[in-house]
Amino acid sequence: MSTFPVSSMSRRSFLAAAGLFSVSTVATLAGCSNAGTSADSSSAGSAAAGSGAKTLTVAMELAYPPFEGKDNAGNPSGVSITFMEDFAAAYGYDLTIENVSFDGLIPSLQTGKADAVMSSITITPEREEEVDFTDPYAVAQLAILAGAESGVESAEDLNQADKTVAVKTGSTGDVYATKHLANAQILRLADESACVTEVAQGRADGFLYDQLTIYRNNQANPDTTKAVFIPFQDPEYWGIAVASGNDELREELNAFIAESKKNGEFDRLTDEYLAEEKAAFDELGFRWFFDFDTEGEA
Repeated sequence: MSTFPVSSMSRRSFLAAAGLFSVSTVATLAGCSNAGTSADSSSAGSAAAGSGAKTLTVAMELAYPPFEGKDNAGNPSGVSITFMEDFAAAYGYDLTIENVSFDGLIPSLQTGKADAVMSSITITPEREEEVDFTDPYAVAQLAILAGAESGVESAEDLNQADKTVAVKTGSTGDVYATKHLANAQILRLADESACVTEVAQGRADGFLYDQLTIYRNNQANPDTTKAVFIPFQDPEYWGIAVASGNDELREELNAFIAESKKNGEFDRLTDEYLAEEKAAFDELGFRWFFDFDTEGEA
C-alpha cells in the first residue's frame, strides 16, 4: 500500500481561475461543517487532533490509467485523482491518496483506513450490502478482448468447454463470467495486464472488461487480438464508495457530482485525459462514460 498526500492548494487556485462554482455555491461550501467518517476518532478522515484540519483519505488502485494511474514521477495521476483534488479543494479537505489493490478497496472502508473509494468501481447489489455508494458519476459497458484466431464473435461463443475466459478477480467481468459462462474455463488473475497477456499469447480465448480497456488493448495488440463490442448486458454505473452510514460525506460527494455534471467538470477531465478515446467512442457510436443524457444506447 502506498500513501500519497495531495495538497489541495493548487486545485483551489485552479477552481477559482476556471470559475467552476457559482458565487452561491462557494458560499454554501464555505458554510459546511467539518466532516468525519464516524464517531470513532481513529478513523482515517477524522479531524487531526487539536488542529481543526479536515482530512480525506481516498483509496484507489493506481493501475487503470487514465482514470487511476501514475505519472512519470510515480505520483497519482488521472481522472479520479483530479476529480478528488477538485472535490477536496471545494470542501476544504486535506487529501491523501492510498494505492490499494482492487480486492482491498472495500475492506479499506470497512476497517477505517480510507474514507472513500474512487476506483472505477461498478455499483452492484452485492457491493451495496457492504458499503454505501454515491450517485453514479460514469457509465460503462462490458466488451470482449478476443484472441484473433479464437473464433469468438459474441459472449455466447465463450460459453464452451473448450474456451478459456480471463477475468480480473472481483471485477464485474468476473461476476458475469461466473453467472453466464459456466461451461467455460474461467481464469481469474490479479490485474488487467495479465488478462490481456493471456489473450494476446493465445492461452485464453477472451477477456471481459469495459469498452475503453478492450479498445485500448486491441489497439496495442492488433495482430493477436480483436475487439468484440456487441453488448451482452446492461450498462454499468460507477460510483464513489463510502463506509456504510457515512451519509455526510456521501451527500457532499453527491452534491459535487451533480454540480460537475452541470459546470463542465467532466468535459474538462475528458479533454485533459481522454480526448483520443472520446473521439474513438464517437466514431464507433459508443455511449461516453459521462453521458447521462443518452439512455438505451451501448
